[in-house]
Amino acid sequence: MTFDELMRRRTWVPIPNCPGRFILADGPHALPPEELLESHSPLSSFDVATARDTVVVGHLEDGGVISYRRPDGSYVHTLNTAEGFARKLRQLGIESPA
Repeated sequence: MTFDELMRRRTWVPIPNCPGRFILADGPHALPPEELLESHSPLSSFDVATARDTVVVGHLEDGGVISYRRPDGSYVHTLNTAEGFARKLRQLGIESPA
């Protein structure tokens, strides 16, 4: 799956002051990242000191999805271009596989 394919399938809103990053409209959502990505990407979960929620990361061919799993089981999903994805993973202290 590509960034453009996922962008076309849902309604995404640009995140202010975060170039290349978009949030799924009308969140949080019950939809888990596995269903959002239609199992096209393996997912990794991280507990990050700088994030209040569990961070779930899925790679796309040209970017990625970063989802935040809230304590109630809902998710806030972000879609990221390659540059936005790399930048946010660095900010979170998550090492991205090459």
